[in-house]
Amino acid sequence: MNNTEELAQEIATLSAHLDAATHRLLVCIRSFDASLGWHEQGASSCAQWLSWRVGWDPGTARERVRVARALGTLPRIDEALRTGGLSYAKARALTRVANPANEERLLAMALVSTGAQLERLCRGYRTVLEGRKAPAPEERTVRRRLLPGGKVKLELVLEADEADLVLHALDRAREVRAEQAAPEGGDVSAETSWPSRADGMVKLAESFLADHHLSGSGGERFQVMVHLDQEVLEADGTWSATLEDGTRVSAETLRRVACDCALVAVGHDGQALNIGRRARSIPPAIRRALMLRDHGCAFPGCTHTRFLHAHHLQHWLHGGATSLDNLVMLCSFHHHLVHEGGWRISATADRSFLFHPPGGNPLATVPPREPIGNAVAWLRNWAEENDLHLGPETNMPRWDGTSPDYELAMSDLLAARCEVP
Repeated sequence: MNNTEELAQEIATLSAHLDAATHRLLVCIRSFDASLGWHEQGASSCAQWLSWRVGWDPGTARERVRVARALGTLPRIDEALRTGGLSYAKARALTRVANPANEERLLAMALVSTGAQLERLCRGYRTVLEGRKAPAPEERTVRRRLLPGGKVKLELVLEADEADLVLHALDRAREVRAEQAAPEGGDVSAETSWPSRADGMVKLAESFLADHHLSGSGGERFQVMVHLDQEVLEADGTWSATLEDGTRVSAETLRRVACDCALVAVGHDGQALNIGRRARSIPPAIRRALMLRDHGCAFPGCTHTRFLHAHHLQHWLHGGATSLDNLVMLCSFHHHLVHEGGWRISATADRSFLFHPPGGNPLATVPPREPIGNAVAWLRNWAEENDLHLGPETNMPRWDGTSPDYELAMSDLLAARCEVP
């Protein structure tokens, strides 16, 4: 056997081991999800806990939880993944369309097809099923995405009448901006650049925030903060700046913002930012310092940066001061968890925070990770201990090379669906 053949055998064998180990991982996730173990550790969902503790992105975490739940109702597909005969990619595709009635047929098709063929089959079957029922209405959303050049793309999905209302408001905001830019007593000349809808959107936001400023316990909520770093950029002597979410702001953007906006120095000295017992509400200066220090909810693993609450470690009613050292930023979920869920927060000497569950040890800010050593040897030992005989032929598809008849396969699946009483 030459080196290429040995590598091919090694890849196939390791893949079978990884798929079998993935099955065990999904079983653990399903049990952890059902027992609400994630809730006991302060997470808002099993996927959110996985994103923090394991390091998966949110989409991957949600997909793993979905597959884990689905495999609990599909014993044949579950067993095929456990023994390494079915890859995780195939199992994931099957769980989108499989049910107890068609599980056996789908598994038989999966074992004789490649991953690409099975994906095409499942996608086509799902399209047929969704075509037989009314399409679900698209959810109204607003999405934000950072572009490579530093700009931000906003995508809105609204009802038709709502979209028309927004566009009318944008056009009116453009007109107002053009009128404000025109000379006194004169009209906008042909040479004047007419504001775009993007300009109208910015003007609309500025006008709303100026006319609907809310004061109260939250301090100045409607405010865009630009954080100046302590060190000056060496290139041109300007300050380095970032937004609250860590997005880098260019030097020219900083100069533009600084032309007609107030510049407020935010200190980090707890004594300087301390109003003692005079008021329970959080002044703007302390709220700004809190946002720059915590950058969002301070609970381990939480990524929320909006709709935050400034929480008193020692409550104001119990003698706690309204000071930076006695405050921490929490999202709505974790704020309720502290007050109604029995969690406790304590401050450490280095001004970090520990979150204590009811009757348990504090949650680790950075989850510990023990090195596994030789991962390949560990996988092989694990398979032997679980009586799994995995080799290069375990996950070999039984496809004979002929072109699949997708229409026949679809007819068979639809026939199985009709047989369900």
